[in-house]
Amino acid sequence: MIKWLENDFSPKMSKVNHNVWVVTLKDSIMQLLPFILLGSVFCLLTIPGDVFKINNYPNFWTLFGWTMGVLSLLISFLIPFNLMEKKRLRKQRFIAGCSGLITFLITVTPQIVADKTVGFGHASLGAGGMFVAIVAGVFTGWIMGIFGSFSFFKEESIIPDFVRAWFDAMLPIGVVIVAAWLVVDIAGFDLYNSILGFFMPLANIIETPWGFVLVSFITCFLYTMGISSWVLTPVTKPVFLAAITANATAGASFLVTSETIFSAYLWIGGIGATLPLVIMMAFSKNAKLKALGRASITPGIFNINEPIVFGAIAWNPIMMLPMWIISIVLPTIIWIGTKVINFAPIPKIVFDLWYVPFPISTWVTTGTITGILLMLICLVAATFIWYPFFKVYEQQEMQNETKEEKASLRPAK
Repeated sequence: MIKWLENDFSPKMSKVNHNVWVVTLKDSIMQLLPFILLGSVFCLLTIPGDVFKINNYPNFWTLFGWTMGVLSLLISFLIPFNLMEKKRLRKQRFIAGCSGLITFLITVTPQIVADKTVGFGHASLGAGGMFVAIVAGVFTGWIMGIFGSFSFFKEESIIPDFVRAWFDAMLPIGVVIVAAWLVVDIAGFDLYNSILGFFMPLANIIETPWGFVLVSFITCFLYTMGISSWVLTPVTKPVFLAAITANATAGASFLVTSETIFSAYLWIGGIGATLPLVIMMAFSKNAKLKALGRASITPGIFNINEPIVFGAIAWNPIMMLPMWIISIVLPTIIWIGTKVINFAPIPKIVFDLWYVPFPISTWVTTGTITGILLMLICLVAATFIWYPFFKVYEQQEMQNETKEEKASLRPAK
């Protein structure tokens, strides 16, 4: 497996990884890592108040909202900003970023108005609008790139450069903003809900074996592209809630619930079962991976894995593939272990505290040793899947580290 990854898969994916659009998306997400890390800290600080119901405990969800809750807003600025940087159109990067931000706000405003949300707490500004933010940013960057060399003035014009820049920027800004206005306001196209509507068929097939695998795969697939799975919440949450309620009150046996996925068996350490990867990175030979792994251990124990996903997996082809494989293998193991051979129980109680560490949450939701054993089987399977890909990634980072050290030792000319 490692030889195949090194000699075949890795070189091909390296070409994809260096595509200007892929690099732009990846860099934009990486630049948000401080906000993501801080948001994870605020999320951890909410646990005592939520679990123990402490009176007058500070509401850290507010601070979480001002970090993780505005990621889409920030990404809509960063994508066109960074794309102009990559295309060496540095003069246009700031106006491109601002245009992307405005385009995103135009797109999500109808939904915010419909939901009567006051302030900046709407889901579209955070994970719920990540798709829209990427579309707005890519569209803006594309238009700005087309007009990158355009000018109303000739080279020999006596008009000052800053004045020329002002007028030259007006046309692409106008094209971007007017286009968004025509689509969203004039044509009345609801992009935000159109994206949610694309995933609605999942509700009809989610409780089948292949539906369980499909929803897990889509979740991981989106996550590896830097799109938080929370964007699926309006579609999946009602289905999950109805299923666990039927289990608890009517003796039903719906397997695909939030309790199964986030608490009992599936996402150990967060979506994609990343806790084994975090531990591997924490003991890596590479300084960068070791630092990221150790910084991610505490959030990972509480199933918060944005630091490791956005720091090492998102838009990294070598690490995206194992998460996709895990999203297929682990749900299959769980379905067989609960539905086919009845080895472990299906959760029957409502337990929506996804940040309670495994295997504590497994014991709470299943109350059996066999439940914990099935969770451990999933953990072992995830570890074996992550390991070869991690070793390839580690080797690449070691090579990059060696190159940087050699470059720093070269005498200046």
